[in-house]
Amino acid sequence: MKITECFDRGEFVVTAEVGPPKGINIDPVVAEAKEYLSGITAVNVTDCQSSVMRIGSLATCKVLKDAGLTPIYQLTCRDRNRIALQSDLLSAAMLGIENVLALTGDHTKLGDHPQAKPVFDLDSVSLLHTMKLLESGVDLGGNALVGEPPKFAKGAVVSPCSDSVDVQLAKMERKVMAGAEYFQTQAVYEPEKFIEFMETAKQFGRPVQLGIVLLKNAGMAKFMNKNVAGIHVPDEMIAELAADKEKAKSGETGVKIAAEIIKACKPYCQGVHIMALGWESKVPEILKLAGL
Repeated sequence: MKITECFDRGEFVVTAEVGPPKGINIDPVVAEAKEYLSGITAVNVTDCQSSVMRIGSLATCKVLKDAGLTPIYQLTCRDRNRIALQSDLLSAAMLGIENVLALTGDHTKLGDHPQAKPVFDLDSVSLLHTMKLLESGVDLGGNALVGEPPKFAKGAVVSPCSDSVDVQLAKMERKVMAGAEYFQTQAVYEPEKFIEFMETAKQFGRPVQLGIVLLKNAGMAKFMNKNVAGIHVPDEMIAELAADKEKAKSGETGVKIAAEIIKACKPYCQGVHIMALGWESKVPEILKLAGL
């Protein structure tokens, strides 16, 4: 199932993210996804998130699909040149994986193999263009594909709470022109900024999913403020996380904050994307509190 079909039907699309393991035992990831994420629209699978080596996103997508879930294949440009990227896209289509989220990817210096050479032959915009070209039956070299061309639901990312809103809107426009059919956002903790962004972004006519990263403690929030571009956790949220460390540790505070953000932003977006970072078991509770 293509996620774009859900948007076209006017559904409020709910997705969540899972990270493949650093090892070959995929069973716990599949079991958690089946238990906690079966009721949502689709499941994103990260592609060596934060440049940390793990099982591949494509293989994990296939396993989740076989388990009855709808995967979204996150594909980054960090580790592959254009030949490998196109090959993996064709492989995904052959396996029946239609949903792809195009990402440029974090630099290798940020991960567990900082000595690895980054590729970045393409970026997220040119990767979207590549998918669109493959759908027309031609590759980036101008060579015709054999047989029926692939068809994708092409997704992209935007950061609505960035200090450079005009830059983000310009990037969003470029991605739309390159073929993006829907957007998932970077984590949002300032609903008023998101709402203001969406008032302008609606001109592009593409559905947008509000991004939520579940806050686990005050230290995590402070770290993101210092190190993650496009994210700002307000002081009052940090104080709430710090006020009762046991509630924060259990996830109660993070779940409450996430649900409140979703409720505030829901009228202005077409879905929500939850990045639970190992707390996938909290996703049903977040959605219940948010009234979804």
